[in-house]
Amino acid sequence: MSDQYTFTNPVDQYRTDGYPEKGIAAPGLETELDVRADHGASTYRGSGRLTGRKALITGADSGIGRAAAIAYAREGADVVLNYLPTEQSDAEDVAKLVEEAGRTAVLAPADLSVESEARALVHTAVEALGGLDAVVLVAGKQVWVDELADLTSEQFDQTFKTNVYSVFWVVQEAVPHLPAGATIITTSSIQAYSPAPGLVDYATTKAAINTISKALAQQLAPKGIRVNIVAPGPFWTPLQASGGQPPENLPEFGTETPIGRAGQPAELAGAYVFLASAESGYVIGETLNVNGGMPTP
Repeated sequence: MSDQYTFTNPVDQYRTDGYPEKGIAAPGLETELDVRADHGASTYRGSGRLTGRKALITGADSGIGRAAAIAYAREGADVVLNYLPTEQSDAEDVAKLVEEAGRTAVLAPADLSVESEARALVHTAVEALGGLDAVVLVAGKQVWVDELADLTSEQFDQTFKTNVYSVFWVVQEAVPHLPAGATIITTSSIQAYSPAPGLVDYATTKAAINTISKALAQQLAPKGIRVNIVAPGPFWTPLQASGGQPPENLPEFGTETPIGRAGQPAELAGAYVFLASAESGYVIGETLNVNGGMPTP
C-alpha cells in the first residue's frame, strides 16, 4: 500500500497468518516485537486537516497512540507525546517522525495511574505548545487473567486508575484550557461490547470509558468542545504481546473478525484524525467502531 488513499483489498492488506507465540515484558516496547506493527510511518500521507492544531496524545510511544501521533504531525499538528518513563526509547523514535514532518514534538513521560502526574501532564502540554485544542487519550492497561480468583484487587484498581480515572483527571484539568472548536477523543474497545473471559477488569473499564465520554460530550458540547470515542477491535500492538493476551492466543489473534485478521495501528490513524478535524464538527458523543466487522450495538 503506497498510502492510505490507495485502493486495496482489506482482507489481505496486512498480515493474515497470526503472530508468534511469544510474550514480551510489560509494558512492552515496539522494538521488542518479533513482528513489528505498522503505524503508517512509511505510508500515511497528510493533507493539512489539522494544520496548526496543538495535541496531547497519551500512549504515544507505540501502537495506536504512535499511529495517531504520526498522522497528526503529518496533518499539521504539534504533538505532546505521553508515555511511561520505561518507554523512552520508543517515544524518541516517534518524536523523530513528528519532527521529520516539520512539527514540534514534546516528550512528556508520566504515569497516568497517578493523579498528580496525570494532571501535571496537561500543564506540561499547555506550556510547551502555548495552548491545547486536542486531547487524545489512548494509553491503557490490559492484562489477561484466566480465573476470577486470580484477579487481584491491586490489578483491578490499577487498571481502573490507568484506563478510567486518568480520563477524568486529564479531561477535568484540560477543559479550562480548551477553546471552542477543541476536541477530546477517548479510546474504548470491542471489549466494551463483547468482553473476553480473561479481561474482566479491562473490558469493564472500556465500557466505563464509553459512558463517561458520552456524558462529557453532552456537558461540553454547548462550550463548543466535542467529545468522541474510538473503539478498536483486535489490533496488533505491544499491549497484546506483553500480557494483554496469553502467548498461546497470539497465533490466532484477530482471526475471529469477519475480515479474518488483526488490525494494524495504521488502520486506526484516520479515525483519530477525522474526529479531531473540523469535518466531523457535527459528530458528538459518537463511538466509532474500528473492529474488522464485529457487530456492536
